[in-house]
Amino acid sequence: QVQLVESGGGLVQPGGSLRLSCTASGRIISINAMGWYRQAPGKQRELVAAITSGSTASYADSVKGRFTISRDNGRNTVYLQMGSLKPEDTAVYYCNAEELLIRSYGSMRDAWGQGTLVTVSS
Repeated sequence: QVQLVESGGGLVQPGGSLRLSCTASGRIISINAMGWYRQAPGKQRELVAAITSGSTASYADSVKGRFTISRDNGRNTVYLQMGSLKPEDTAVYYCNAEELLIRSYGSMRDAWGQGTLVTVSS
């Protein structure tokens, strides 16, 4: 019904920047919240940042002041601008969409992307 596709990951040096994008496609009428999670090797998946349809954003303490989440509701796209990257930001980053309303289907609790790898290393 819904597909989330991330892009923008890659290798970056410490202190560098990357911009992740995620677009949701399908018979989508609306999406409440969209966000980014990450999972480092051997660790649990954690919330990095989230943004509501009204553009209220929240961040994990570890990324406040360095990452900025934004959203284009018309394109069902969410972005994560990452700056001052640190080696500990290395992880697979997953896009998430919550409380979707799908045409001819109804409501869907959430949907996930396949993940994009971000590696911060010199």
